[in-house]
Amino acid sequence: MDLVSLLVILAKVIGLTFMVVLPLVPISVYFERRFSAIIQDRVGPNRVGVPLTLFGAKKDFSFFGLIQPMADGVKLFLKEDFTPSHVRKAFYWLAPALTVIPALVTVCVVPFGGDIVVNGQAHKLVIADLDVGPLFIFAISSLAVYGITLAGWSSNSKFPFIGGVRSMAQMISYEIALGLSVVPVLLYYGDLNLSNIVEEQSKNGWLLLPLWGESAPWNNGGDYTAWLFWIPAMIAFVIFTTSVFAETNRMPFDLPECETELVGGYHTEYSSMKFAMFFMGEYAAMVIGSAMVVTLFLGGWSLGPWFDNWAAGLAIGSVKIGGLLNMAVFMGKLVAFILFFILVRWTVPRFRYDQLMRLGWVIFFEAALINVFLAALVIAAPQFGAAITVGGLVVLAIVTGALIWVLKVSEKKSIPVSI
Repeated sequence: MDLVSLLVILAKVIGLTFMVVLPLVPISVYFERRFSAIIQDRVGPNRVGVPLTLFGAKKDFSFFGLIQPMADGVKLFLKEDFTPSHVRKAFYWLAPALTVIPALVTVCVVPFGGDIVVNGQAHKLVIADLDVGPLFIFAISSLAVYGITLAGWSSNSKFPFIGGVRSMAQMISYEIALGLSVVPVLLYYGDLNLSNIVEEQSKNGWLLLPLWGESAPWNNGGDYTAWLFWIPAMIAFVIFTTSVFAETNRMPFDLPECETELVGGYHTEYSSMKFAMFFMGEYAAMVIGSAMVVTLFLGGWSLGPWFDNWAAGLAIGSVKIGGLLNMAVFMGKLVAFILFFILVRWTVPRFRYDQLMRLGWVIFFEAALINVFLAALVIAAPQFGAAITVGGLVVLAIVTGALIWVLKVSEKKSIPVSI
């Protein structure tokens, strides 16, 4: 590897991780406060600012409350880093790092934009263009459960321990539905490279918006496969998005840190920067989960072939900057989905734990598995023909009905208690 390639990789690591994803964490906190204030019809953060009145000015500089996240960061940096005497210190210190690092490592396979061409050489706006992108993300992000479990166990306190156990069961349960929900997408594209999946959506329509290119039946000789695939794609989208909420411990799935019954859950005994790392890990995981949803289902950095082709031709001197416009599109979609995360948190009440586990094991697991077969049937329909396809759908409907009946029968009926 020559020096130029090494410098390009270093620039992408620093730029995409420390100048794009990490700043999104405090920005997401600001969005959360502002958006929740709008939902609840109140003002939100508007007081923290630069006290210019101390220097003779007539008014302080509040800057719409944007200085609040910076003030929070300064507070956490300067706060006393207290370690209780009763904890298992080595694991207690290790747990926050194991929570935030996996969320940041998964950034390296997310395609943020198209190519930037410098002196005739194209550079993709992705740190590591792996051919197993989704598998890498699932493998690395699943390590975060160790940090949360270790935090609960090493705190030597009952409420953090219960929170750690809850989180371990919850995250492992929803990882199964999360992985199965992506299988139809990978079957459809026949590729595990996230950059290739986005490029395919740029040419032939987003997975949830197949309206141009080869996906449109008026361009492919009347083949409605892409439109029929919209049904399993939407099912996969709902399961994947809900599972991301559960994986990031966000409302309505925040049982591991439920303050009404567990004080603060697994991070009750943490303060200052160690607590900030848990906080950062949750929001970084929310950003990466939103990025995965946008990449797999909503076209990634693509805004359609017309915009993408126009952006690819833009240049400043010998540098083609179309990739930066693609990145702006990606960030717009990402922020919109983060706002959706926040909207759900402030509108949907918290699940009970039995409801949460039932949703993961009894509903999503079976639905995602059946959806894999439905997606395979839709993809293979042009080769199978109408008769075999209809027969397959009938068999799948019978199996689904039988499964629902078994699940209904196996549920315990509540017996009224006489007083």
